Parts: sequence; structure tokens; C-alpha cells
Amino acid sequence: MIDGEKSLFLIREEALPNTLRKTLLVKEYLKKGICKTVNEAVEKAGISRAAYYKYRDYVFPFTDLSREKIITLSLMLDHQPGVLSQILATVARAHGNLLTINQGLPLQGVANVSLSIETKDMKIEVATLLEQLSKCEGVRKIDIIGQGW
Repeated sequence: MIDGEKSLFLIREEALPNTLRKTLLVKEYLKKGICKTVNEAVEKAGISRAAYYKYRDYVFPFTDLSREKIITLSLMLDHQPGVLSQILATVARAHGNLLTINQGLPLQGVANVSLSIETKDMKIEVATLLEQLSKCEGVRKIDIIGQGW
């Protein structure tokens, strides 16, 4: 924001003005094939074509921004045999490409692990992957600590 720098922000949906929410709705209608044309989608969403075209290149769902990128996850895992391999198998089933893995020495029965995963070929959304990973036995905590291109 300083000196004309372009910045990205993560804003909760309920804080967005109605026009931006409707722009996202039009994009969803088109992406899912609910509407075949922009005219049909803007009419269904209750927004003008001008407003849609004004904002369409500036608002994206978080899941769209996480596609075709590299995410870095921090995981807190129980120090038990098979926990990490279950995590890696879950990433592999999603077609995530594991780029780096770092594991610290376990302390008090807990191991900290960071994974960098390329998401461009994933068959599921990043949010779904995180949900699946959190359900793996031995996972105590997961955080996204970085995203990049």
C-alpha cells in the first residue's frame, strides 16, 4: 500500500460490499455451469454487467488463489509410527506434489513437521486437503504458514 505497491488482502465474506459478493456469485455460476452466459449470470445474481466487469479481475475465492501455487504447511504430530506416512499418503491421493519436508526432533511426544506442496495438479481444493489431513490419526494441529507461486 506504500508508494503505489499492489497488495493482496484476505477479507472475510461478510465484510465484503454486496457488489463484490455478487461478482463472486456470478463467477461461481459461470464456473459451475449453472449459467451459460454472463448476461444470464448477472441477471440471476442481481448485479449489472458493468459492475461485474469492473470487479471480476479483482476478487477471487481463497480456494482459487491457492490453486497452481505452492503452500507450506506446519503440522504438529504425535510421535508415533505411521503418522507421517499417513500424512504423505493423503497428500499423494490428492495429487499434491510434495516439494520439501522438514521434521524436527520429537519433544515430549510431539514432532513438528513442515511440508511444501505444489497444488496445481491437485484433484481437491486446498481446504478439503486440510480437512482430510486434520482427520488423520495423530494430527494435533495444522496451519498454512506460506503461499507462493
